[in-house]
Amino acid sequence: MIDIALVGTGGMMPLPNRYLSSMICRVNGKMILFDCGEGTQVSLKLLGWGYKNIDFICFTHFHADHISGLPGLLLTIKNTERTEPVHFFGPVGLKRIVESLCVIAPEISFEMIFHEWGPGLNQYQIDNDLSLRALPLQHRAPCYGYRLDLIRRGKFDPERAKKNNVPLQIWSKLQKQNDAEIVYGNKTYRSDMVLGPERRGLALAYCTDTRPTPGLPGFVSGADLFICEGLYGDEYEKAASHMHMSYSEAAEIAKKGNVKELWLTHFSPALTHPKQQLHNATRIFKNTVAGKDRMTKTLKFDEEQD
Repeated sequence: MIDIALVGTGGMMPLPNRYLSSMICRVNGKMILFDCGEGTQVSLKLLGWGYKNIDFICFTHFHADHISGLPGLLLTIKNTERTEPVHFFGPVGLKRIVESLCVIAPEISFEMIFHEWGPGLNQYQIDNDLSLRALPLQHRAPCYGYRLDLIRRGKFDPERAKKNNVPLQIWSKLQKQNDAEIVYGNKTYRSDMVLGPERRGLALAYCTDTRPTPGLPGFVSGADLFICEGLYGDEYEKAASHMHMSYSEAAEIAKKGNVKELWLTHFSPALTHPKQQLHNATRIFKNTVAGKDRMTKTLKFDEEQD
């Protein structure tokens, strides 16, 4: 399963009850943070998920409302006595920008590993079951959308194990270890020799600060949850001129991508009551929600649904 929380849902500038852009998820014992606007660590404190286990920080782009909360957050993570590396993802220039911000946070005690998206990198395998993908978007600065895919391995199939002459003594190990290979009795056995077909997994997509692009519907296709910017409720011309999206444009992408649910985020400071404009999205894609800070959801595999 994947636990998800909107940490901050504001765009451009924070409001008293709305911090700037950030989203976090928990999956496979890891925490992955997307963007880190001003106030992120305050909202994370209110959320109560902790800081020490943030293993990955992914930036859509380097505008201040998406990255200005980073130095303080890194110092807070340092104060948890974390020693494990933290991986950073973002457009080209990521290492230079993060290290520049760390001039005011110089006592980081853990290694920072940088992955810059580009022609040679658009996907990263976090572990055997979890992958992170990035898609170039259309904004005033280099910007990327993100997608997490959590695969669901097949069920253990004893008949398949018998058919493949897998010794009973290693059934359990092959069942528990995805893509495992075990040498037993001078012969190699693989997990796929005891597992049935792969089952439907889970997918989460996150996209903010962009115009609609041709590749977006396919990129978010079939996602269980699509989190997308809705900076302007119904002001299409303003959205277009500022390289952002309106509610209706986000809803069109959700509809074309056949996602299960759409959460709108990254609201303009002028949009003080985002729900009042929600009809602009729901008339196109019914299962749309106006996000708010620290709104949470758990994505579950089909057999885990209530």
